[in-house]
Order: sequence, then C-alpha cells, then structure tokens
Amino acid sequence: MRILGVRFKNLNSLTGEWHIDFTHPAYTSDGIFAITGPTGAGKTTILDAVCLGLYGRTPRLDRVTKSSNEIMSRQAGECFAEVTFETQKGRFRCHWSQHRARKRSEGELQQARHEIADIDSGAVLESKVAQVNELVEKV
Repeated sequence: MRILGVRFKNLNSLTGEWHIDFTHPAYTSDGIFAITGPTGAGKTTILDAVCLGLYGRTPRLDRVTKSSNEIMSRQAGECFAEVTFETQKGRFRCHWSQHRARKRSEGELQQARHEIADIDSGAVLESKVAQVNELVEKV
C-alpha cells in the first residue's frame, strides 16, 4: 500500500481542515521523509487520521462510538479523516466521519460513517462500517 494523501478536520488539537499530499515532489524526490516537530505539533494526529480513515479507529483510542469520541477537537461539531492510497488492485479513497447533532459542539454524537471508494470510477465499494475494514485489508 502506498498512501497518496491524507485529509482531516477537527482531530485532537488540530482544528480546521488539513491536507497532506504525499505525491508532492517534496515527499517523492528523496524517497524518504520524516514527520518531525515539537511536542503538540500534531505528529500523532496525522497518524491518527491515517488510522481513522482506513480502519475507523486509532491504536491509542481503539473505537470511536456514538457514545464516546475522544478524538474530535473540543468545541467542534464534526470531524473527519480521509486517506487516498494505491495498491496493486487500484487506487482507493477511505473516508471516516462523525458529527454531533446539527453539527454543534453541544449536540449529541451521531453514528460514525465509514466508506471506501474506487478513485478512478468514483464508485463506493462499501459503506457498512463493519465491512469497510475487511475490504481495506482485502485490497
């Protein structure tokens, strides 16, 4: 698997929308790069976004549920993580999201959504939360 890009919004202390394009020459020219920065800069949040986008959970938080979401930024009404990647089977986009009622910070958490789509055709291959992980591992 080769990760092509990561987009995320309102995860941990990184509020707002963020995008990292791993196909940019700054990442591809030398063949290797490191994610560095001071404590609290967002290094782990980038890894959390990759895990959420692909698997709907993170190693340190396990599952994000309707009753518990410790990864959404405080005072935020919505969050998402999206990963684009390619394998020998094609190019795919995995998108995970969760929001609060009316997307207000004081609203009740709603059920998370998770899907995987084929980038080239745009077809959603799976949108059942329990089945997306299996398809990600398969492709």
